[in-house]
Amino acid sequence: MKLSARKLERGRKVELQMTSMIDVVFLLLIFFMVTASFVKTERNLDSAIKVNKQAASQASSHLEPAIVDVSRGASGFVYRIGGRETASQQELENILRQFDNKLDGAFVKVSDNAPFSMAAAAVQACKSAGFVSVSYVPSGNK
Repeated sequence: MKLSARKLERGRKVELQMTSMIDVVFLLLIFFMVTASFVKTERNLDSAIKVNKQAASQASSHLEPAIVDVSRGASGFVYRIGGRETASQQELENILRQFDNKLDGAFVKVSDNAPFSMAAAAVQACKSAGFVSVSYVPSGNK
């Protein structure tokens, strides 16, 4: 009997079930249509970064940036800015107030052995002088 059952199975034609194939094709079609509409709206999203065009046009990048160097001088640690050298935070703040390019920011460059209090005082002097941003630059010497 087993032989006859196999003969019957071999004699049948193999047919594909088209109903399930059509369902899969329609599901894929719907999926691609939905995702294609999301991609189109993503292209029109605004950037999260906003630029203040008025402040950017007023920035005077052709001027020398304010770089405060905290390093060892002849009488201990001093603040150096340009060709000037001072040990007083108040005098440093007065020098920094003379800079016109407050929108460009200031840089505080600190040597390895400088005390933290002088570095913090230099950053505070830059902020008190009216600089928009102050960057701390540690010395790279090790």
